[in-house]
Amino acid sequence: MKTVLCPGTYDPVTIGHLDIITRCSAMFDEVVVGVVDESYRKTVLFSTGERVHFLQESTKHLPNVRVAVMRGLVVDFAREVGARVLVKGLRALTDFEYEFQMAQLNRKLDPELETMYLMASPEYSFLSSSGVKEIARYGGCVADLVPPVVAERFAEMYGSVEG
Repeated sequence: MKTVLCPGTYDPVTIGHLDIITRCSAMFDEVVVGVVDESYRKTVLFSTGERVHFLQESTKHLPNVRVAVMRGLVVDFAREVGARVLVKGLRALTDFEYEFQMAQLNRKLDPELETMYLMASPEYSFLSSSGVKEIARYGGCVADLVPPVVAERFAEMYGSVEG
């Protein structure tokens, strides 16, 4: 069985993330979406439980996708779930620079763990969780940028941002 790990903070999950996860589900036997529990790189808006819930609701139609909380090093979590491949989505050259560094560090820690990149579909190449959060915070419509469960949560937090 070929298992792949799609790690990230998913704060929140966007339709761009879901595009990558859906495409992975067509290529691999099992897709584990690893939700980073404690991010040292980013301050998160949503709790780990909320982010897991958003992903579970948004991927329930994909039978070979499961969502799990990821703690510690990604290489250790990949071993734990039986994944030999990490998949990361790339939107632009700036994404590649950071992801390339991370892939090299991960390869140093586990030479058998491969990193695979999927280019964002063109219609999602502009989409970021931070951009979505800013739009929602200022009352903009995010309904076509995030799954319904996330749009509903933003509406609870900031008023009607669903459109």
